[in-house]
Order: sequence, then structure tokens, then C-alpha cells
Amino acid sequence: MGTDRISLELNGQPVQLPAEAGDTLLEVLRRNHLYGARESCGQGVCGTCTVLVNHKTVAGCIFFARLADGSTVETVEGLGTPGDLGIVQQAFIEESGFQCGFCTPGMIVSTTQLLRDNPNPTDDEITHYLAGNLCRCGAYPEIMRSVRRAAADLRAASQSTSG
Repeated sequence: MGTDRISLELNGQPVQLPAEAGDTLLEVLRRNHLYGARESCGQGVCGTCTVLVNHKTVAGCIFFARLADGSTVETVEGLGTPGDLGIVQQAFIEESGFQCGFCTPGMIVSTTQLLRDNPNPTDDEITHYLAGNLCRCGAYPEIMRSVRRAAADLRAASQSTSG
């Protein structure tokens, strides 16, 4: 069992990364200096390790890296930069959708996918979609406001570019 390389599009860039047979995607990402996705439960139930593989959320702590070979992978780092935040990232800042910040990258990644699937979610749909992302600080009201704001801002941006 040696180290192989997996080929993928990572945050918009084609890359080849070393991955051993049992490596999780989270382990491979962190070895490559992408620290936004975090490990907390190690069982895929808390959401801190959420990343997008082929435009679908996965728990990076239990998703085998080799399964991502040939895929498109997006992490919170690929959704914006400190100087040019994405709309969802900006909404979380403006609505204080965090306290300690540990869950925030996973919340942002999951929210991004939610709004790609459903640009105008109800509160029940938001709650259902984010149920796999736990916030130990209990910032849920602020997170809900952040998601609502991001949805409104994305709709406004879409209307301004199409109209």
C-alpha cells in the first residue's frame, strides 16, 4: 500500500495530490494547507468538515480521498478570498452568523450548496438542509439570518446581471 496520486479540480485548479489508500479527503486537504474544513466528530455528523465534491456536500472526515479522483472539489477557501469574499461568506459576516467560528466554514459550504439548489428557501428548508451542521455556541438565529441574507443578496446579484 503505497502512496498514489489523485487528480482533481480543487477550487477551480487542476491538481494532483498524494493520497494513501485509507486517507480521507479531509486529511489530504489539510496536508495541502487547506484548513477551512475541520475535524471535530470524526464520524460525519457535525458538519465542520463539509466540502463539495461534484457540487454536492460530503463529510470530508469520512469521505475517502481516492473517491474524489477525477472530481471537482470545492472548499470554503475556494468560495472567496479575504480581499474578495463570496456573497455567502459576506452575509455570514454582516449577520454575525458565527460565535467561535469553528463551524462557520462548514455552514458556509452547506449554505452555498443549498442556495445553488434552491435560491429562495423557506426557513423550514434552511433548517432541514443545515441539520447536519452543528453549532456548539448556539448561533442558530444569526446563522438563519445569514442564510436569508445570502439568498436575498444572490437573487439581487442574479437580477442585476440578467436585467
